[in-house]
Amino acid sequence: MSVLAASAVVALSAVVAAGADSRPSPAPAAHAAKTIALNESGHLLETSRHNFTLNEEGSASGTAAGKIYVHLTTVSSTRVTAEINIYPHGGSLTGHGAGTYHRGATTISFSGSMSIDRGTGSYAGVHGSGLSFSGTIEESNHDPITVHVSGLVSS
Repeated sequence: MSVLAASAVVALSAVVAAGADSRPSPAPAAHAAKTIALNESGHLLETSRHNFTLNEEGSASGTAAGKIYVHLTTVSSTRVTAEINIYPHGGSLTGHGAGTYHRGATTISFSGSMSIDRGTGSYAGVHGSGLSFSGTIEESNHDPITVHVSGLVSS
C-alpha cells in the first residue's frame, strides 16, 4: 500500500470513528430546586423618615450576611408593612411583608409574615413565602431597630 493510500485509510478511519461518536449530546440534567433555611438578624439605624415610613439601614448576619435595608410603613394603628433588601456578597435578596405592631413604654415591637420576591447574582431565582419577620424599635435618637427574618426559600 502506498503512503498516500495508507494516509487515506487512516483519515477515513478517523472520519468513521468520529461519525460513530457524533451522537447528539445528552440533554443537560434538569436543575433540581434547592431549599435553604434563611435565618437573618439585622441591627439597623434610622436613615430617614417620610410620613408613616421609617427607613433603616445596617448589617445582617446569618445565612446571607451583608448590608440590609428595611422600609417599615405604619398602615393603621396596629398594622405595618415592610420591604426588606439584603445585599450579601455576590447578590441581593428582596422581600416584602405585613404584620402587626405594639407600642410599649420605650419600644415598638412588630411581627408578621413575608415573602422573598427575587434574588440577583448568586441568589438569582431565590424565592419563598410564609417566612416570618419580627423586630423591635428603640424609641430614642435615630430609632435603632433589630429585625429577624427566618423561613425556607427555594432556588
